[in-house]
Amino acid sequence: MAKAYFVSVYRGISDLETFAEYGKLSRPALEAAGGKFLARGAAVAAYENGLKERVVIVEFESAEKAIAAHDSPLYQEALRVLGKAADRDVRIVEGVG
Repeated sequence: MAKAYFVSVYRGISDLETFAEYGKLSRPALEAAGGKFLARGAAVAAYENGLKERVVIVEFESAEKAIAAHDSPLYQEALRVLGKAADRDVRIVEGVG
């Protein structure tokens, strides 16, 4: 079974205080669901239409586990707190190999 990656790419964060509250909830929620944080922070470089904004990559054992983590009550509460404090693109993608 291929590993899967929960990838969040931010276009902007409009409310840093609310975003910090989201972070206090989201990381433990994803880790409790088996997620392993591989990257977290501002992009070092951005090409083509990319933005030098925050990127988060979390590894899971499978796409099913990543989806379950996203849909879990703990993570949904984190999303409720985040609200419209950030503009981002979130995807779950399977690894190769």
